[in-house]
Amino acid sequence: MHLSSKLPDVGVSIFSKMTLLAQQTGALNLAQGFPDYDPPLELQEALARHARLAGHQQYAPMPGLPRLRAAIAAQVGRLQPDALAPDPENEITITAGATEALYAVLAAVVRPGDEVLVLEPAYDLYGPAIRLQGGVPRYLRLPAPHFRPDWDAVRAAITPRTRMVMVNTPHNPSGAVFGANDWQALADILAGTEVFLLSDEVYEHLVFDGQPHRSARQHPQLRERAFVLSSFGKTYHATGWKVGYCVAPPAFTTEVRRVHQFLTFSVSTPTQHALADVLAADPTDAHARGLAAFYQAKRDLFRALLSEAGWVLMPTPGGYFQLASYPPAAGQPDRAFAERLAREAGVAVVPLSAFYHDGYDAGLVRFCFAKEETTLREAAKRLGAMRQAAPKGGHAARSAA
Repeated sequence: MHLSSKLPDVGVSIFSKMTLLAQQTGALNLAQGFPDYDPPLELQEALARHARLAGHQQYAPMPGLPRLRAAIAAQVGRLQPDALAPDPENEITITAGATEALYAVLAAVVRPGDEVLVLEPAYDLYGPAIRLQGGVPRYLRLPAPHFRPDWDAVRAAITPRTRMVMVNTPHNPSGAVFGANDWQALADILAGTEVFLLSDEVYEHLVFDGQPHRSARQHPQLRERAFVLSSFGKTYHATGWKVGYCVAPPAFTTEVRRVHQFLTFSVSTPTQHALADVLAADPTDAHARGLAAFYQAKRDLFRALLSEAGWVLMPTPGGYFQLASYPPAAGQPDRAFAERLAREAGVAVVPLSAFYHDGYDAGLVRFCFAKEETTLREAAKRLGAMRQAAPKGGHAARSAA
């Protein structure tokens, strides 16, 4: 029998490939976006406690534990005081990571032939998830080095078939951050349309240099059409726990849950209880509010180390990734250069071309700096040792200008 693939052009993700290469070569893994340190001890202890409690081993309610949804609603209300706190019963759904939330939203909204506007570079899940619903991704390239939208170009890209616009702030892979002016520009573009908004905000607490995170929920016109996604994995350094959530208006939430119940039905019960415990024990949101300074220190250290090693750095106003080019590697395809870094320098990175549907090569690679200081220093040391061996040229430096 022959099975015709729905995604014939999709193979193993670049993140899995580079992680495997790191394992094979012994390279430091700065490719895949996960920390090399553990979640807070109180969260680990809470999980261990709930894993032993009777009744916490069975299915949680399909939308998520009521106590966790209530804790999320309270925190969102505190962190976004200029927007109404979401209704925990009708506007919050706990999902198996933001990945499942994103897929559930697309499955609920996108119909065959619908167009979805995707701003590139973009997380590699976006395009395939749209296509699996019969939708058509329409890509719009964000200009380097700041990777901020050209709103005139966004307006021109909207067609009568546009069903949804997908945005990501802070942005993976560039770290670009939306401000109030960006949301207003998008609201003006979508006014009077039936276009939905999916706002991927999993790095919401990682905004640097004293700037605040601005959510789509904080704009009254956008809130009415938006699905907003977040992730406990990013907030609590626990990406392997795979717990995220979707905040959306009640009618939207109903449709997301209709899909969610047939994807995962519910998310790990003891894990949800553990997260509810730590949120309840932190009424001032000290952990979430402290993440910006925690990660900015890592960003600043790593940027200084990379600069000393001869790298050209893109701005990084948020998130935990650093885009950079290496002038001596000019003219070499970014994927080949990324493999070379793993094999010769012992540092695994992700080539930026993996974030473009057409493999566009800007001469940049992505580092994850959500690592211990010792890891970052050792990576920079290894990268610095490559300087003498690198081929000569200038393309990468020009692409970063």
